[in-house]
Amino acid sequence: MKPQPAIHGLMIEFAEPTAILEATRKAWNEGYRNMDAYTPYPVEGLAAALGMKKTVVPSVVFIGGLVGAAFGFFMQYYSMAVDYPFNSGGRPYNSWPVFIPVTFEVLVLVASFSAFFAMLFLNGLPRPHHPVFNVPGFERASQDRFFLAIEATDAKFDLAETARFLLSLGGLGPVIEVPHDRLGPPEQIEEPGLAGTVSESRTVVQVGEQEQQT
Repeated sequence: MKPQPAIHGLMIEFAEPTAILEATRKAWNEGYRNMDAYTPYPVEGLAAALGMKKTVVPSVVFIGGLVGAAFGFFMQYYSMAVDYPFNSGGRPYNSWPVFIPVTFEVLVLVASFSAFFAMLFLNGLPRPHHPVFNVPGFERASQDRFFLAIEATDAKFDLAETARFLLSLGGLGPVIEVPHDRLGPPEQIEEPGLAGTVSESRTVVQVGEQEQQT
């Protein structure tokens, strides 16, 4: 099993949708691929800037609709023409115009469930907790702030270099380390050149505190 990175990644905050869109494009051009953006509303062009491909949900819904329609029609045909054939008013057993309403309803039902469960599965939901929830102020991602996160699993990720790159994007405040858990608050990186790794940067802080106490 591949060892888990020390942190989930690095994140920076923006105040405008145009700013995060431009920052995401720069990050893509820089070579970063494992990244994500969090916005309070859809930003046009952001999905393309993140390199997201078209979803397969429409195809799943289409197939689900066909299966539902076939099942709805067969259910009526079997009951009326095979299991219990009954001549009512001289109509044929396979009176397909009569079967259309139920066929349509079952089509819509199965297609709706297909869309719902495909969306959950492809998005990795339900997921009660995500590492970005550890970032103070991240709740504003559903209000008026825009966040760009580069994950530590990216092939180009380097704590110091990636933090320096994010700082160059002109976001609000410092770059924030996103931890995997809630064992401690995220660290803010204002001078990434001073910290080669997460553990080293935290050790420096602890040593500094001890010296001040001494």
